[in-house]
Amino acid sequence: MYKLIAFDAYGTLFDVYSIGQLADELFPGQGQALALMWRDRQIEYTRLITMSDPNPLGSKHYLSFWEITGRSLRYVCKRFGLTLTPEAEQKLMDQYARLQSFPESVDVVRTIKGRNMATAILSNGSREMLSVVVDSNGIKPYLDKVVTIEDVRLFKTAPQAYELLLKAFPVKKDEVLFVSSNAWDALAAKWYGFDVFWVNRFGHPFEEIGEKPNYEGNSLRQVLDVI
Repeated sequence: MYKLIAFDAYGTLFDVYSIGQLADELFPGQGQALALMWRDRQIEYTRLITMSDPNPLGSKHYLSFWEITGRSLRYVCKRFGLTLTPEAEQKLMDQYARLQSFPESVDVVRTIKGRNMATAILSNGSREMLSVVVDSNGIKPYLDKVVTIEDVRLFKTAPQAYELLLKAFPVKKDEVLFVSSNAWDALAAKWYGFDVFWVNRFGHPFEEIGEKPNYEGNSLRQVLDVI
């Protein structure tokens, strides 16, 4: 049914909130809240950049996802009234570069690759940061391609971001299953025309606009049941 299984990276294969433990060591009692707001601000900046100049040739406001990640951290620390020393910033950014994968991530991607299906990441992440996190978690051997929006300088949910998969692989829209734990990402991919598996780890309701995903589960392992 599908020729390509494409995964979002941050929040889907790699746990963006795993950084909360280090954040709590640096800022006792604030780690989890910092991690949550850090992620929210990061995504908010990508939307501002893309929506404020959705030029097909790339937004004039474009910043790399790595730069956005650093600026989001600085904003959140100011918001919480925390003193972010250069040393603390370096530790948190180094940790973010090597986020932990979810326990099942490597095995699921390996299994899919073993079924002779193409596998890919489609991410807002910059090429360099994706290379580091993919290598550090041992997923690289099981991915055919790591596709980044750097090539269009428009972040998801711009349709040009999802179109990159069709440019990278000889597939049609209905031959792609897109997997994401971010409801907004799943929604936009569905709007673009992909079949979608939403990894709903926290039991959240889906968005109140758009079509619901084709599949939903609380673990990446359930993707294996539908392909």
